[in-house]
Amino acid sequence: MRRESPCLDRAQYIPCRGRVLASFYIALVALLFASSPLLGQAPGEGGLGDAASPPEAFSADIPPPAGVSAYDTPNDAGGSITVRWEELPSEIRPALSITSYEIWRAEHPDGEWELVGTVSGGLAQFTDGAAEDGRSFAYRVRAVGQAGAREFTTPMSQPSGPALASAQLFHRGRVNVLVGVVVYTSLLAGFITVARRGRDLYVRRIAGLEAVDEALGRATEMGKPILYVPGLSTISDVATLASLNILSRVARRAADYESRLIVPCTDPVVMPVAQEIVREAYTEAGRPDAYDANDISYITYSQFGYVSAVDGIMVRERPATIFLLGMFWAESLILAETGNSVGAIQISGTDAVAQLPFFIAACDYTLIGEELYAASAYLSREPLALGSLKGQDMAKLLIAALMAAGILATTLGIAGFSRLFSAG
Repeated sequence: MRRESPCLDRAQYIPCRGRVLASFYIALVALLFASSPLLGQAPGEGGLGDAASPPEAFSADIPPPAGVSAYDTPNDAGGSITVRWEELPSEIRPALSITSYEIWRAEHPDGEWELVGTVSGGLAQFTDGAAEDGRSFAYRVRAVGQAGAREFTTPMSQPSGPALASAQLFHRGRVNVLVGVVVYTSLLAGFITVARRGRDLYVRRIAGLEAVDEALGRATEMGKPILYVPGLSTISDVATLASLNILSRVARRAADYESRLIVPCTDPVVMPVAQEIVREAYTEAGRPDAYDANDISYITYSQFGYVSAVDGIMVRERPATIFLLGMFWAESLILAETGNSVGAIQISGTDAVAQLPFFIAACDYTLIGEELYAASAYLSREPLALGSLKGQDMAKLLIAALMAAGILATTLGIAGFSRLFSAG
C-alpha cells in the first residue's frame, strides 16, 4: 500500500513547501561558510589576517649594488663628496621594483656606519653635502624594493675607497665668465690709458649737460640762488651717487660765479656727504668763506613732507636754476611743475623710467637713463672717468654684437655657438 505524503493535501501544501525551502537555504549557507577562504579562519592563518600584516622581507639571491665609488665633488666650494654605483644586473631587474637606495658612511671600513641619505630607485648617484673638508669617508649602498608582493632589502655593498672633500680654486665650467671678465677689464684699462696720454675720446653731445654753464650763468646774472635736489633715495642708490658727482661740478661753478647754492636733502646720510662735496668745491675755487653749511640741510624722510618743503623753498627763494637729478617717484611732476611756475631753468635726470615723461613735459632739459651716469665724466673730462665710460660703451657694443651673432647662429641651427655662453 502506497504511503501518502503529508503535503499532498492542498490545504497543507504551502506551509510544507516553505519548510522544505528553508531547510535548503540553511544547508546552502552552511556549505558556503565551510568552504569560503575568507571566513571561518583565525587571524594569522590566512585570509584577512594576512592582508593586514606587512609582507615578510627577504634578501636571498638578490645581490647588493656593485661598483660603489666615492670622489670629491668637482667644481665646488668644498664639503661635498659624490657617490656612484651600478644598477642591479639586467637579468634580475625585470622581476624587481627598486624603490630606493640607502647610502651609508663611515670614516673607516671597519668603523661604525651611519645612514646619510636615500635616493629614489631610478638614480645611481648621491651627493653627500655634509662631508667635512679634510676628513676621508668610505661609503656603502644597499637597495630597498619589492619583488611581487614581498619587500626586500639587499645586503650592504662593498665599501668604496676613501674620499676626501676639498674646495676647488676655479670652476672649470665657467671659463667663459673668466674670458668675459678679462676682456671687459682689458677694455677699461686700455681706454683709461689712452685718456691719460692726452688723447681726446669722443663722447656724444648731451644737451642737458651742455646747458649747465648757461643755467648757472643765468642765475648769477639775475642774482638768484641755485636749487639742487639730489633725489629722494638713499646714499646706496646708484642714481644718488651719480647725482652727487654732478653736484661736485655744479658747486665748483657756483663758487666761481659767487652764486648761492641750496641743497635740501631727504636722507640724513646724504646730507653730510653733500656738505663735504660743496665745502671741498668752494675750497678748490678759493672761496671757502662763501660756503654756508645751512644751505645744505636735512628736511625730512617723509616723501611728500620733503616735497612740500622743497616747493616752499622754490616759492620763497624763486631760484633761477633748478637741478632735479637722482631717483624720484610720484613727486616728480609736483616738483617740476612748481619749478616751472616760478620761471626757473630746470635740468632734470633720472633712471626711473616711469618718471621720465613728467620731467620731459615740465623741464627744459632731461637726462635720460644712463646719461645721468655719464654726466660726471662728460663734465669733468677726467681720464679715469672718461676712460671708464668709453670702456663700458665698447663692452656694450661687443655684447650687442654677440647677441646678434647668437640670434643668427640659432636661426641657422648652429647649436654649438650658444653653448659657449652657458655657465656650468
